[in-house]
Amino acid sequence: MSCGRLNSLALLGCLLLASSCGRGDAETNVEVSVPDVVEAEIGETAVINCEFSLPENSSLAYINWFSGEKIARKRIISLLQDKEDWAEDQYRDHLNIAKNFSLVIKKVTPQDAKFYICQVGLGSVGVGENRTKLQVSKAPEPPEVQLAKDGFRAAEPTLQEIATCTARNSFPAPSIAWYKNREALHTKDEETGIHATVITESSGLITIRSMLSARVAKEDREAQFHCQVNYTLMGTNKTTISESFHINVLYATQNLNFMPDQSNQELKEGDNVTLVCEGDGNPPPEYTLFKTEDTQYSPPDGKLFFPSIVRNDSGLYWCKALDLHTLDELITSVNLVVNYLDVPTISSVGPQEPMEGEDLVLTCSTTGSGPLKYQWKKKGKLIRDGAVLNLTSITYEKMGNYTCVVTMPDFPGWVRSQHIIIAVRAKPQKVPVEQNLSVQEGEVVDLTCTFYSVPRMNISWSTSNGTVHTSRRKYYYNSTLSVLVTKEILTLGLNCTGENELGSENQHFPLWLKTKVHPKKPETRAQESKGVIIVAVIVFLLVFAVLGAVLYFLHKKGKLACGRSGKQEITRPEAHKDEIVVEVKSDKLPEEAGLLQGANGEKRSPGDQGEKYIDLRN
Repeated sequence: MSCGRLNSLALLGCLLLASSCGRGDAETNVEVSVPDVVEAEIGETAVINCEFSLPENSSLAYINWFSGEKIARKRIISLLQDKEDWAEDQYRDHLNIAKNFSLVIKKVTPQDAKFYICQVGLGSVGVGENRTKLQVSKAPEPPEVQLAKDGFRAAEPTLQEIATCTARNSFPAPSIAWYKNREALHTKDEETGIHATVITESSGLITIRSMLSARVAKEDREAQFHCQVNYTLMGTNKTTISESFHINVLYATQNLNFMPDQSNQELKEGDNVTLVCEGDGNPPPEYTLFKTEDTQYSPPDGKLFFPSIVRNDSGLYWCKALDLHTLDELITSVNLVVNYLDVPTISSVGPQEPMEGEDLVLTCSTTGSGPLKYQWKKKGKLIRDGAVLNLTSITYEKMGNYTCVVTMPDFPGWVRSQHIIIAVRAKPQKVPVEQNLSVQEGEVVDLTCTFYSVPRMNISWSTSNGTVHTSRRKYYYNSTLSVLVTKEILTLGLNCTGENELGSENQHFPLWLKTKVHPKKPETRAQESKGVIIVAVIVFLLVFAVLGAVLYFLHKKGKLACGRSGKQEITRPEAHKDEIVVEVKSDKLPEEAGLLQGANGEKRSPGDQGEKYIDLRN
């Protein structure tokens, strides 16, 4: 050891000796101030302040920090001539003296919780000291709850261990309280027991376990339990609670309930129904379901499923339950009623294919489990209430599809229906079919003729040319003619005749030439044609006036005889002699020109496209 180190230790020893001798019972002029208590959290840094006043003409000689009581104290660190001196090497990394002379303790542990003394020496002024207490704390880890077993039998005469609550690694030691439905539980000899165990870990931290025991009742199946840990952190009281939990309470089956899952409504055919047998025990008993001794079912959950139930499923069903703990057997029954509504049938008084003018009575009937309501409809419209429909003086308009609709007022929306087709026996009736009758000469056109007829009928066409295709759907007959368009067909059109044993009906197809110009062009050309006719008439009148003037002039000059023979020569000339005609050519379309009349008042055919003449001789 060096001489400098020996001198420092000798001086420190002398100072310590002087301080211990100087303290005696004599009063000191040095006042040292420290807090009464310092709080620190384990793992953090603790700072213990030491304050004193330095009188004039004096200097700081030393500071010593001790741990322990006044009598049994232990030096841990000193400050001498601005140098730190640790009593043991283990303190070097754990504590030191700050510039303001405070004691700094790093990474506080539970072992650091003790008294600390700050001693200050001021040379000739004297020595002073004071002590403080360091309190350390740490919050526990979140509490853990573990159930003692899976199930607890109700009404046991002794206490049963329910659960253990554990709070780990705290300081100082916390406490644990138990709650049931948020009410604190306390130890009672016959009802509740609470036993706590405190464990000090090697780290100095404390773990506490608390066991809850209690008498269990059936009502406890709904109860909520939790534990609460009470601890101190940095001088403040705090709490933390566990998650709530239920306990599985075991008890015998006392009541048995057996009913359909749709117990609030009446059942009908087609419903999906489940018969449910349920006991109030825990665990559930074993179930046996049966309708008769020969039809037994053993569903584990006590449920019997009927997909699309039918009326034959109606009847008395039994449920038998066996409690596996007490071996008690309970039995109960339920009467299953399945309502039904059959599809109706329709009967008729009179033929289903009546003659025109005949009467027909239709009757609708069915069976159901309750009161029934009948209605007759045609094309979706109500025509009669009741099961009977009277059709009097039947006409063609009364033919068609009649529907009988049956409902049960006790089951809104439950409907059954049946329909019947009434066909009237009469001569064929035309059925209009929309088709194009605008054609061109030389093209092949398709014409369709449709009739409704009862009884069977035949369809014929007014031409033997072309090909005919016929078809039939129930009472409707179709005939399609494919024919080449000729002038004769354009002139006369085509006829289709439907005939049965009761008479015949004819359908005419007038054809017209298809225009090749813009739809507005014919109107323009028609106006132009009318203009040509007007001009021709005016020219004719002018020529006639000029001719009259010439004849009058010749007569005055004596060039013409005035006898009857002269008049006859003028008024009744020989054929083609001195014939005067006015030619009027028309640019009418062929179908328009066919509407003009000839000189003799006859209508010309559409195919006549020759020139038009006005004969002035008559």
